[in-house]
Amino acid sequence: MLELIGEANSAALIGLFGGVALGLAARIGRFCTLGAIEDALYGSDYRRLKMWAIAIGVAVMGVHVAIAAGAFDSLETAYLVRAWNPLGTVVGGVMFGYGMALSGNCGYGALARLGGGDLRSFVIVLVMGLSAYFVMSGPLAQTRVWLFPEITGAESPQGFTQLLETLGISPLATGLGVGAVLVGAACVRWVGQRPSANQIFWAAVVGLSIVSGWVGTYWVFITGFDAEPVRTHTFAAPIGDTIIYFMTASGNTLSFSVGSVTGVVLGAALGSYSKGHFRWEACEDPRELRRQILGAAIMGPGAILAVGCSVGQGISAFSVLAFSAPVAFVSIFFGAAIGLRQLIAGFAPAE
Repeated sequence: MLELIGEANSAALIGLFGGVALGLAARIGRFCTLGAIEDALYGSDYRRLKMWAIAIGVAVMGVHVAIAAGAFDSLETAYLVRAWNPLGTVVGGVMFGYGMALSGNCGYGALARLGGGDLRSFVIVLVMGLSAYFVMSGPLAQTRVWLFPEITGAESPQGFTQLLETLGISPLATGLGVGAVLVGAACVRWVGQRPSANQIFWAAVVGLSIVSGWVGTYWVFITGFDAEPVRTHTFAAPIGDTIIYFMTASGNTLSFSVGSVTGVVLGAALGSYSKGHFRWEACEDPRELRRQILGAAIMGPGAILAVGCSVGQGISAFSVLAFSAPVAFVSIFFGAAIGLRQLIAGFAPAE
């Protein structure tokens, strides 16, 4: 395949297939970050939150089986080789979660809703992608580096797998153990209802999509000659990458990011049409649009500071058991809880 279409196009195709699966999971399986948090906090329904645990567990097991089989090397991922900045993870995670609540979607959710015809999400996607680049390499990049200094190389891998390996525990045992605990805990009826078979299936699809990104881009990395980066799905800077590609395609190349983002929209559109849910929607209230734009403008920088969004840190970084993943997940949850509280109940004390 590399000889026929090239390395960059191969990586884009891998991202496209995984993105389509993620888009279908969002529209048919109702896999959604904010929806899961809102259901848990205000509906006492933990099934969609358990879907996240299943997705993470499947991704962790899949990644570590791939490592044992020699099909993937987690030490080629940015989550493990880049020195972890806990402050950036916490601040960025809270910002992302709060912005997500204001917008009503994370980047992944906005792409999925865009695939269903929601033009409000188109605005969210544009603002989030541009605001992410604004602090990543734009006018506020130097301010970001000054406030949260970057240390590109870590003295040791920033992951639990490698830490436990120093104690004699094999990566395969760590991955299978952690993954089995997460999936098992989510599938038993200990808090609320057990997820349905349909929810378990689509959560597993999400986890396997993350694994496909890692394994596919690693294959391109070790087989090709252009040193394509090893990556998987995340939806903050890649949205900005996609916007730039669509503006400069004649002088640019495809990438995994462009394939991934395009795939989610395409998969969501297919899922919406299959369920008869596709319909064009627009914002009727300027105040609602203002709130969504503000939320998206907060989400983009938050994801850059946290080095990932709800999917990037919440599943992709978790799949390689990076130190940052659980901290980012809790921070995003906390930020979303603050935003939802503001929207639903306000901050005024009860009388």
